[in-house]
Amino acid sequence: MKISIITVCYNSASTIKDTLQSVATQTYPLVEHVVVDGASKDQTMAIVRQFPHVAVTVSEPDRGIYDAMNKGIRLATGDVIGFINADDFYADDEALASVMRVFEDPMVEACYAELCYVKQNDTNSIVRYWRSSEFQPGLFLRGWSPAHPTFFVRKSVYERFGGFDLSYKIAADTELMMRFLEVHKIRTRFVPRILVTMRMGGTTNRSVSNVIKQNLEVWRAFRKNRLSPSIFLFVVGKFFSRTAQFLVRPPPA
Repeated sequence: MKISIITVCYNSASTIKDTLQSVATQTYPLVEHVVVDGASKDQTMAIVRQFPHVAVTVSEPDRGIYDAMNKGIRLATGDVIGFINADDFYADDEALASVMRVFEDPMVEACYAELCYVKQNDTNSIVRYWRSSEFQPGLFLRGWSPAHPTFFVRKSVYERFGGFDLSYKIAADTELMMRFLEVHKIRTRFVPRILVTMRMGGTTNRSVSNVIKQNLEVWRAFRKNRLSPSIFLFVVGKFFSRTAQFLVRPPPA
């Protein structure tokens, strides 16, 4: 099976080399790397051109990150699709091989794993550890969600249930995963390992106001998908799960 990895970027010259290198060194043999650039004005595309493993590139204006992600899905030809952002990188060279072992089971439609947030300028310094768990129906209503960069889905699922809803500016990834898991009940498996390293400072965690905006969008996503959470359980669940990410550290390798 082929896996397509989509990287969406815009003026990402300071970080994208790490992303590209982490995909280029994966041991899994059938990787299609798709780079969707929003017409960067810096050296982003010049850096991308230094990596011959990149199979598909497009650089043109778009309507934001989720529009670019949808474009990447349309361009991808792999059996499985994953996203790695331009300031993220895979934890090791076996990351995609471990993902594709899961998809050897034809019943599995998606999988996800764990993620570490690190400092912008010191990627060896862990700030948050996004430890996940097996999905159970109703978990999204209690503030739970997989880390989207660790979320891998068969392309056939996107073809059946659609891509990112562009009416969500910050939480379209959460809405998509909620829709796939809670509403359409796709068959999902948790991979208990750290798959992705993410630099702090992304769109959602850049400011308190963005965190608030994201949660308001998540609440709107509940209504769209006809889910009825308890405000109390959602707020409490999210508070404790996010607090734990700052307190708990990953086990030794």
